Amino acid sequence: MSRRPSPARKPAASAATTAPAARTKLPAAAAKARPVPPAAAAKARPAVPAALPARVREALFARLAAADPEPRSELGWTTPFELLIAVVLSAQATDKGVNKATAKLFPVANTPAAIVALGVDGLIPYVRTIGLFRNKAKNIVGLARQLLERHGGEVPRDAVALEALPGVGRKTANVVRNVAFGEPTIAVDTHVFRVANRTGLASGRTPDAVEAQLLRAVPPAYLQHAHHWLILHGRYVCVARKPKCGECPIADLCRWPEKTSPAAVEASTGAKSARATPQRQPAAPDAGKATTKPRGGSRTTTRDR
Repeated sequence: MSRRPSPARKPAASAATTAPAARTKLPAAAAKARPVPPAAAAKARPAVPAALPARVREALFARLAAADPEPRSELGWTTPFELLIAVVLSAQATDKGVNKATAKLFPVANTPAAIVALGVDGLIPYVRTIGLFRNKAKNIVGLARQLLERHGGEVPRDAVALEALPGVGRKTANVVRNVAFGEPTIAVDTHVFRVANRTGLASGRTPDAVEAQLLRAVPPAYLQHAHHWLILHGRYVCVARKPKCGECPIADLCRWPEKTSPAAVEASTGAKSARATPQRQPAAPDAGKATTKPRGGSRTTTRDR
């Protein structure tokens, strides 16, 4: 009896062909990532105020000038050298704190020769209350010595020569040139930087960029005092954390998207005053009468005489 030929065995499939295709496992952060819609991305980015037109810039500085026609530095000084020392000390310090220190220092040493004679160790007791006083004392003695050696003991009005002095940067040099020598420069400190970017006068990520834009944006008639107007406005009105938009004379010209509108300020102020002021109770109908209780316990009233 003939046997039927056994069917040919199929070759065993490899694991690669039988197993389902393995999925590539993405990292958790990548798996959760989702494309951000363009509108949401634009909303997440901080808004940059639009640049102010020339007529608005003119009106802005006209108002600041009307409020303070002759702005002055709040640092105490009588000579360019005293101003230079005060500005060097004012870095990361308040003008009030600097004035307290220089009120004791300048009667003792207010010339380059006197500062060099005092030396670093002799200067430190006068400036100890100011931040970074050791490094500042070293720079002040160094710049005083350099003034004697290279400039005949006089403070130069040239920007390059000023910035070559120890402890003197671009901002310090611009303050000295503007305040002591009347040069139309703009020193960009934290207040000027904030006000310029918020209002739309200048938008930049560095002080140098803001300075360059301000020199082009400020109308020539206001360039001399623009530095002080912007500093004082940022110091007392357009403050960092809670700007006083309700007191701002240029609020309607400002392009800052997060500014508080005058209506909101007025509503907030009215609500606060209403909460703070107690309501006056109406007078009783029998006001002007005195109520007495006799010993018998019954209550009688008699008119005041």
